[in-house]
Amino acid sequence: MSTSTRTRVPAPPHRGPELAVAATDLVKTYQPQGPAGRGKAPKPAVRALDGLSISVERGSVFGLLGPNGAGKSTTVKILTTLAAADSGQAVVAGHDVAADPAAVRRAIGVVAQRSGADPVMTGRENLVLQGRLYGMRGQEPARRADELLDRFDLTDAGRRPVRTYSGGMQRRLDVALGLVHRPEVLFLDEPTTGLDPEARQAMWDEIGRLSGDEGLTIVLTTHYLEEADRLASRLAVVDHGRVVVEGTPDGLKGELRGDAVHVELAAAPADHLPVIAALGRVPGVRDTTVDGRRVSARADDGAAAVPAVLAALAAEGLAVAAVTVARPSLDDVYLRYAGRSYQAGGETLQTTGAHQ
Repeated sequence: MSTSTRTRVPAPPHRGPELAVAATDLVKTYQPQGPAGRGKAPKPAVRALDGLSISVERGSVFGLLGPNGAGKSTTVKILTTLAAADSGQAVVAGHDVAADPAAVRRAIGVVAQRSGADPVMTGRENLVLQGRLYGMRGQEPARRADELLDRFDLTDAGRRPVRTYSGGMQRRLDVALGLVHRPEVLFLDEPTTGLDPEARQAMWDEIGRLSGDEGLTIVLTTHYLEEADRLASRLAVVDHGRVVVEGTPDGLKGELRGDAVHVELAAAPADHLPVIAALGRVPGVRDTTVDGRRVSARADDGAAAVPAVLAALAAEGLAVAAVTVARPSLDDVYLRYAGRSYQAGGETLQTTGAHQ
């Protein structure tokens, strides 16, 4: 039996001790800014969230996974009181976001996509100021600042202006700023965007320690599949402002029977439908999608299906440049539930057997 569950009819937000975050039917529409211009049609409103619902257990790392524009950052803005939902309800750390935003702010830490540190001040000064803003008095802000500088390996850099920090150092300082007041829930919005591989790995290690050693609840937004797979104990795949599927990474991948077969054609086909129809006739092959030169399908036994797949493509006059067979990945999960490849961004691809 699969360990994942799919979001269908959301339950009301729950205030029990086991949930740190609960959101139900969040809707957010952004109205166009400025006039459309003479002779131009009015700009359409953009619905960033279209009934999004999530629940996050205390002490877990919950991932919101989706491409840019899926609605992840809007969700975080609402949950952290930086934006108001048009409708729906959200409870964070036991407090209603709309009814008691001040209590929510005291209970959370936020690391936004853009750094909130003052580049002219030193790292230590930023941390001390953050502590005082949260009501710390006496020597407590300084002690907490030194503790966090040591934890994030920034002690030597702590007396330098933040503008001299590398990208990885600045991101570690951002996380430290979010932890100054010892929050119950930490929101990390795209925490590793723009970091080099070494700095990204260091950030992943620290996120794992925060959750594992301290039991901190972390809500992580990311568009990196590997990041969500590695860090999240549970995740929600977000597409066009809705949760299309929710569960554990292993559970979601385990729902996809068989193997993923990916074929790179020598040239993109003029028409996708004959390709999809041809592979649909191959026994054991299903869920075919075509994206430019890339053809993807699921097969009960990927290795055994490859010769028949190649023969079917050859019969359509399509030359193959490369073929790979792999176990299911989060990209395959997204492909199944969103109806298109994760890398395809906003384009809807022709597909067979995709979940609607």
